[in-house]
Parts: sequence; structure tokens; C-alpha cells
Amino acid sequence: MAGIALVTGATSGIGEATALRLADEGYDIIATGRRENRLNTLREKIETKGRKCMVYPLDVRVQSDVQNFANRLPDEWKKIDVLVNNAGLAAGKGPIQEGNLDHWERMIDTNVKGLLYVSKAIIPFMTSRKKGHIINIGSIAGKEVYPGGNVYNGTKHAVDALTRGMRIDLIEYGIRVSQIAPGMVETEFSLVRFDGDQQKADETYHGFDPLLAEDIADAVAYQVTRPPHVNVADMLILPTAQASAIVVKKEE
Repeated sequence: MAGIALVTGATSGIGEATALRLADEGYDIIATGRRENRLNTLREKIETKGRKCMVYPLDVRVQSDVQNFANRLPDEWKKIDVLVNNAGLAAGKGPIQEGNLDHWERMIDTNVKGLLYVSKAIIPFMTSRKKGHIINIGSIAGKEVYPGGNVYNGTKHAVDALTRGMRIDLIEYGIRVSQIAPGMVETEFSLVRFDGDQQKADETYHGFDPLLAEDIADAVAYQVTRPPHVNVADMLILPTAQASAIVVKKEE
């Protein structure tokens, strides 16, 4: 067995693909997310691969629930080797002066505070063993800003900074801290961003081949399978048709 991996936001997209890929790499999986039925389906898929899987319905925005989740883990499941902080979202897109406060709160609470809550709850399991690997799923939006992305850009810049800060703080414990910053990945991301508007979501990925969730899962697998003395600290991954946050070659 490779160890135990905890993946947040595992009910779809990058989180689901990562949980499945890490199971293929020999990890037993702890999967969290807000949709219990999808977690149960994921557990069945992982168990067919011969790996153990614990699922836990969890909203990372609620600090008390996150801590209770960590406290209730059986001792054998507390030996977490890999934490993938994947839970995140974009909500809305437009000029900051027209911003929706509910959208802002959801992004800040999930992308920044949720990552912090989970990390704070799980890191003590790693520091006590002087072993572990934390992977934060960021975004190209954490490397450069784009029109209409203001608050989302801000939250992902925070993930970028937190990743670098965590790496410094945890170096004495031998804990690797990495980031993966994807460009445009075709998942439920845009459907959530546009409040369920399927047409707008589809238009986002029309005319080019975007990344798939499995592409990012491959990158996670690459990071965690490096030798112990190697930390792939940061990976920016784009589809070939994307050159920057706003430059995308689309065919008509």
C-alpha cells in the first residue's frame, strides 16, 4: 500500500478523478464533499480497484464540521500521507463594482478559508509523524488576473501565497507542499460559476480542446510518486490552445 490520501471536493471533476487515480497508485482514499450520493458511488468505484475508501459528507466552509471530521477519524485513518486540497469554486464573473456579495462570500469561504480549515485539522497528523505531502489545487487565476475575475483571482492568488508559506513553515517536519495551477479544465466549474446556465458553461469550452480532470489527476500522481528528496513545488498546466488566462485559440 502506498499510504492514505485525503481528497476534498471529491464528488466530481478534478477531485473525483484524483481520488480514482491515487487509488490506482495504491493509496487508500478518504474522500469528502457535499453530495453524499456521489461520494458513495465514488467509494464503490475505488473499492472495485481493491483499495479501501472512507467517505465523509463535508462542507469545508464550516470550521467546526471540519475539525469534528478530523477528530472522528479512526486512528488507522489518521496516518494521512497525502492531502489534496481540491475543494474550490468560481461564482459569477463581471466587473467588481457589479459584484454579487453572495458569490464573493462563497469563493472566499471555500477557496481560502476552507483550505485553511482542512489544512489546520490535518497537518498535526503529519507533523507528529514528520511525514506527508500537501497538494493545493490553485489556478492560472492565481498567477495572473483577467477581466471579470477579480475576487476569484484574489482567492487563487491567496492559494498560491499560502502554498509558499506552508512550504516554509513545514520544511522542518519533512513535509512536501506543492501546488497545481490548471488553466481551462472542462468540469462542472463553469456550470457552477454561471449558476447552472448550461449554455454559458458550454460556450466556455467551445472551439478548442480543454484540459480534462484526468489530466490534473495525472499531475497529482506525478507529484506524489517522486522520490522523497524531490518536491515538485509548482505546476502550471494549460491546454495547448491556451497561452495565458485570456489568450485562447478557438476554432469557429
